[in-house]
Parts: sequence; structure tokens; C-alpha cells
Amino acid sequence: MIQDPFFILLVGMVIVVGGIIGLKLNPFLALLLAALVVAWMTPDASIVAYALQKGQSAAQASTLAERSIGERVATAFGTTAGQIGILIAMAAIIGKCMLVSGAAERIVRSILGITGESKAPFAFLSSSFFLGIPVFFDTVFYLMIPLAKAMAMRLKKSYLLLVLCVTAGAAMANSLVPPTPGPLFLIAEMDIPIGMMMIGGFLVGLITILAGYVFAVWANKKWEIPLRDSLDAPLKEIQSLAEKGKDQLPGLFLSLSPILIPLVFISARAAIDTFVGAVPSGRNPVWEGIYFIGEKNIALILGALAALFTLFLMKNKEKEALKGAVQAALTSGGVIILITAAGGAFGAMLQQTGISMRIAAMTEDYQIALIPLAFFITALVRTAQGSATVAMITASGIMSGMSQATLDYHHLYLGLSIACGSKLIPWMNDSGFWIVCKMSNLTEKEALRTFSPLLTIMGVAGLLVVMIAAKLLPLN
Repeated sequence: MIQDPFFILLVGMVIVVGGIIGLKLNPFLALLLAALVVAWMTPDASIVAYALQKGQSAAQASTLAERSIGERVATAFGTTAGQIGILIAMAAIIGKCMLVSGAAERIVRSILGITGESKAPFAFLSSSFFLGIPVFFDTVFYLMIPLAKAMAMRLKKSYLLLVLCVTAGAAMANSLVPPTPGPLFLIAEMDIPIGMMMIGGFLVGLITILAGYVFAVWANKKWEIPLRDSLDAPLKEIQSLAEKGKDQLPGLFLSLSPILIPLVFISARAAIDTFVGAVPSGRNPVWEGIYFIGEKNIALILGALAALFTLFLMKNKEKEALKGAVQAALTSGGVIILITAAGGAFGAMLQQTGISMRIAAMTEDYQIALIPLAFFITALVRTAQGSATVAMITASGIMSGMSQATLDYHHLYLGLSIACGSKLIPWMNDSGFWIVCKMSNLTEKEALRTFSPLLTIMGVAGLLVVMIAAKLLPLN
């Protein structure tokens, strides 16, 4: 009983939720403590089985099981930090510099000039959805959050609505539309044509983000969460920029450059990966250059340099302004990196319990109502271990045999159902939860009652759309 993955999950949840909300522990400490306890409770046999299932050799699996608890947690912590550390640090610099230089204010005024105040949140929703197709969810959030803060200051309201709109658009595109990793693995595993997945994911995504928008509007009215003072975005600073004349702000192109540079090059690399494949060395220096710059860490570094250059020009080339902005950004970003990496370590320790394999075994012989089954398998794995991509990989592995079976509808619908199921239920074992929570200055309670239900509602809406479409338009 004590070594059962579901019992270990329950213990981990009690430590994290109880520690943060009940004992008021810092999230970093609560997550790290939970990761250590989960690692301690996990038997060696489960770790070996997990490693073998991941494709490691018997020797590698045995070595992983023999590692000390602290070493396993530290390795997972370091892996997550390696994946998001530079991105968060550069995103913090971009956000701080865009706010201080007036670039965010300039972009916000341009958006309002096109949409008007009433449609500004919808503009954020649609923009983040389209940006989320070629770019990772976290990158879209990093690039959009300074604009949301500047827009909220100008509107004097609706900060939560803007944050949820950014989250809704980017999150759904990330799971539904290739070339992001989850959908790419899914279509390969289930033999779904990429063009069909792109079109189907795009259409389902449009409907789900509308459902998310309705919830975001309701949540914003029910819980009016203000734009809070923070080290990286002091309210006094944002307010002073909002009062400046247009001639005191940078030009639109210069203002957009910290966003456009990473967006364009990351998208270009994604297009090369999807439609061309690996670029042969020495064959095409232009493509090689795009491929190198389009790596997300390099692209965000260039975006940060563009943001620093904009600030340098707008502050009359004062070096002290650059120093202060970078120091404030990295102080704030460092805390986010620690919390996010601890969340990643907690999720990784849960995966080593073998909970994904247990769920797979429980549902192996159940073939009734395949579309909702695929959805709930994915949702269960996502909720249990925190990663949407891992949930999609697990569920697509379970359901891959159905791609060859005779169904009343195209197996595309199974793939779309898995993608929608990966949105349920984001909580404290998900590194994305902490990115949204900390970079938007929401408390843990606020994130749990707004961000988590938002993604859950959109996922369920997606399931309903997929089931209706499979009935009315089977595509066979």
C-alpha cells in the first residue's frame, strides 16, 4: 500500500498543497520537500521499470535506482533548470526593459488604436493563440506578460482577464497544433497526417479558446485581481510611462523587436524541422544560420539584447539604467527559476513511481467509448505527474493500436481528444503553473481558482467538440 503510486501521489499532494496553503511555506521549499519524500517512498523496482519503459538499458536503469534520493532529486531539478533557466532569465530582462523603455506602452497604445479598449482582451487571446502555434507556451507567456501589465495599467482594470487570455490562447495551441513536441509525437505514434492534425487542431483550438474567454470574463468579474507592485514591474514606473506623450516613447518597430526577433527565428526553425528536416552541414549557410539562431535559448538572448538596446537608446545611453534593469530582472527571475525547477523535480519523482504505467495497465483492455477514454487517460496522467507532453506521450502510446483498427470515425479524433485531455488539471506539480503564477504575481490560491479551471474548462469543451465532430463528420 505504502509503495503504491497512487498513495505516493496522495502524500506528495498533501505535502505541497498543505505546505504552501496551510503552513505558508515558500513554494520552493514545499515542492523540494515533496520531491524528496516521493523519491524516498518510491521502490527501486518502480524506478527500474520506469527507466526501462523510457528506453534505457538494464544497466542504466539499475544505476538510476542505485542513486541516492538527493542525487535523483538534484538531477531532475537541474534538468528542469537547464530547460527553462536561460529562457526565464532572458524573458525577465525582456519584460523589464520593455516596461522601463516604454516599448510595452507603445505596443499597447497601438493595439488600442486598432481594437479599442473593449476588444483589447480578445486581441490578446487571438494573438497568443497564433503565437503559440510555432512557439512554446512558456515563451509566448514570457513575451506577452509585460504587455498585459502595461495594458492593465492603461485600462485601470481587467488584469486577470488579460493574463487568462494570454494563457488560454498559448496553452491550447501548444497541445493541439504541430509543430510543438506533444502534437508531433502524437501524430507519429498514431499515424495521423500532420496537415490533418494542423487543420483539426486549429479549428478545435478556436472553439476551446472562445470557451476559455467566456470563463475568463466571468472570473475577472467575480475576482477582481489588481495589477500588483513587484520588483520587476513597479506600478509607479508603469504609471509614469502611461502618462508620457507618444514622442517620448520608442517607435513601434523598435518596441516590437524584442518580441519579433525570437518569434520569427523560432518559427523559422520550427518550419525547417517540420517541412525540411535536419539541415545538412555546409550545404546552405543561410539555413544553418537560421537554424542556429532559431534555437529558443539563442533567440531569447537576442530578444533580450534588442530590449536592452531599446532601453539604452531611450535612456540617453545611460549605462546605469541598463545595470539597474538587468539586476532587478535577474533578482525576480532567479526566484521563478528556483520554484519552477523544484516543480519539475517533484513531477519527475512522481513519474519515477511508475504512475503512468499503472494507469496504462488499468485501461489496457478497455475499448468502449474510445474518444472520452483517450481524453480521461490523458487527463489522469497530466494531473498525476504535471507534464502535458508526458501525458500526451503516455496516452498516445496506449491508444496507438487504435490507428489501425476499424473505427466509425477517423483516428484524428482520438489524437485531438488526447490533446484536449492534456490540459486537465494543472496544479502545483506543473512547472507551467509556477511560471504563470509567479510572473503574473498571482497568489497560489488565485492561480488554483482561475488558471487551473480555465485550462480544465477548455479541455472539456474540446472533448465535446471532438465527439460532436466525430459523429457529424467522421472523415472515413
